[in-house]
Amino acid sequence: MAVLARPVTWWRRQSLRFRVTAAATAVLALALAVSAYVFVAVLGEALVRGIDDQVYQRGREIVALSDANRLSDPVVSVDNTIVQVLDRDGRIVDATPNTDRLVPLLPAGAREAAVRTGAPRFLDGRPYALPGPLRVRALSADRGVTVIVARSFGEVESSLVTIGHVLIAGMPLLLALLAAVSWLVVGRTLRPIALLRRGAAEVGATARSRRLPVPEARDEVHALATTLNDMLGRLEEADARQRALVSDAAHELRSPLASIRLQLEVALSHPEGQDWKETAEGVLEDTLRLSRLAEDLLALARLDEGRLGRREPVDLAEMARRTAERYGLGLDLAPGASPVVLGDALDLRRVLANLVDNALRHAASAVRIGVRAEGSVAELTVTDDGPGIPPEERERVFDRFTRLDDARSRDDGGAGLGLAIVRTTVEAHGGTVHLEDASPGLRAVVRLPLAR
Repeated sequence: MAVLARPVTWWRRQSLRFRVTAAATAVLALALAVSAYVFVAVLGEALVRGIDDQVYQRGREIVALSDANRLSDPVVSVDNTIVQVLDRDGRIVDATPNTDRLVPLLPAGAREAAVRTGAPRFLDGRPYALPGPLRVRALSADRGVTVIVARSFGEVESSLVTIGHVLIAGMPLLLALLAAVSWLVVGRTLRPIALLRRGAAEVGATARSRRLPVPEARDEVHALATTLNDMLGRLEEADARQRALVSDAAHELRSPLASIRLQLEVALSHPEGQDWKETAEGVLEDTLRLSRLAEDLLALARLDEGRLGRREPVDLAEMARRTAERYGLGLDLAPGASPVVLGDALDLRRVLANLVDNALRHAASAVRIGVRAEGSVAELTVTDDGPGIPPEERERVFDRFTRLDDARSRDDGGAGLGLAIVRTTVEAHGGTVHLEDASPGLRAVVRLPLAR
């Protein structure tokens, strides 16, 4: 096993250019070898068949002349064809000048078998002082006469040997040419990948906006470069969001920390005139604000990873009923079965609580919660009768740390993460959320897929 693993390991360590070139050359070498073998075999069989046809045709002519008693003496040689005519006793009575007139080419047993089968056969011509192997056929004529016709196979054999030498000499040259062409073509094909690798190596933390070079050819490498650039774009956007989140979080943390520090410094500088209970209440309020901000940031971090705490059936009507009772709000439930969705009950309760808190912060007098099912979707709504939000601002409020001016000016304004958590949570559950005009006021609409 170790002996076999060593070549495999060596092969895997080679470059892609080398492996493609070597594989293409090896496949072509095998294809050429098989093709050359088949070509020589087919050519040889065709040449043998041609000689057999000529021998047979000449033999039939001699048989016809013998039956008609029109044979010349000696028999005329055509195309170096050898002819022997034997009588009933096996004696040569006529022959071409290029053969022996005393010794038949085929002995009696072989001659009878050749006449009976009618198949041609090879014969070594050297014992008969004839060059090279012979292709021999025996035919019977009238009055017990046997005609033996033969032709030299040496020329065909020499031609096949020459063709074989040409193929053996030409195949390495062809393989070398193919290897060189494959090496160049594969190198040019992999050049865009090398440029991609070089461009990727230059992309660093200080060059986030850099993009990889895209080749002009509309091939797989072009698609790869486009996909990688899209990925870099998404990473750049995610990095920008993370940097903005860190910056905004630091800004939001600075205010309560500065307030706590200021209250404590004032209290320590003037302890005799300080209301310590009031100071403690102020510090506690800022501490609770810090705690809520930390919880919101942790929730966003978990949701950004696409993780849900659990997936379980959640009855939206029951959840809405409990929330309405806790806050003393109006409730609108559609008749029929309660809509049930699959998700994390704690996250969905947080969604509803954030929407209710946002509505209470801006409502003039009333907030209502509504639940209904529509087809395969459950719809959860929170409606207030406040001043509403301009249509051009209704998407922006879902961004993180986004607060409109009126909300920012109020003492009870949040950190601007409530609606961002709502959208991220809803999308993690496969749903959507948007704001619409309630005339008067604003309505938040959450749509979630029903559990099957």
